[in-house]
Amino acid sequence: MNDAEQRQMLGAFIRAHRERLTPARTGGRRRTPGLRREELADAAGLGVTWITWLEQGREVRASSAALARLAEALQLSAAERASLFDLAGKKDPSAADEAVDGLSPALLALPELMSVPSYLLDHAWTARAWNDAASELFAGWLDEQAQDRNLLRYVFLSPVARALIADWETRAARLAAEFRADFHRRPGDVEMKALVDALCRDSALFAQCWHRQDVLGREGGERQFRHPVRGTLTFVQTTLLVAAQREIKLVCLAPAA
Repeated sequence: MNDAEQRQMLGAFIRAHRERLTPARTGGRRRTPGLRREELADAAGLGVTWITWLEQGREVRASSAALARLAEALQLSAAERASLFDLAGKKDPSAADEAVDGLSPALLALPELMSVPSYLLDHAWTARAWNDAASELFAGWLDEQAQDRNLLRYVFLSPVARALIADWETRAARLAAEFRADFHRRPGDVEMKALVDALCRDSALFAQCWHRQDVLGREGGERQFRHPVRGTLTFVQTTLLVAAQREIKLVCLAPAA
């Protein structure tokens, strides 16, 4: 991805989140949704021309301080704020250090140490290691017959996943928003870009979710599955990040009490 394409992504992201905001005063008819650029500029204490050029993908200088004010004015969540800085190519002082690439043998062995279904995802959300409990749960993805280990392709494209995952559409939409946070950290990554392009082509739901520009942090919580043999199963999901390799995720599913 070149600089111009990344600036276009930044502009689309800012515009989408500006249009979601509700003006403080809504008197009169408005031609466009959300805040006007002038209103956003006033709320952020920034120039309207500067914001216009950012949204247009033009080459403008954006300091970390200006981006912080913009994030506040846009009322971004922590995950959305991180994406704003990632796309702008700036370091947010409050953000953790970036992860380094590479998977060590000790890291790949982690799922086997867990007694509950567990798997390890790389930066493109492809499973790199998993235990027998995860293989038994995720038919079509982590079992011996599966050929494709990418979580997003499994969830959005596999009819097995649609049958297995309770509330499939809601869970799938959340996964897309969680993946966008990671995607924005590595907007030039060829593998991730190819994955997004293919999913937008092959899955109408993914294309719809991706177009909305939703960003969410990877969170845990209750997950329910309709297993073909064991029936309805409920787990509490926890995602652990490796301190030195924060793009690597260890996902564990503990049976709900």
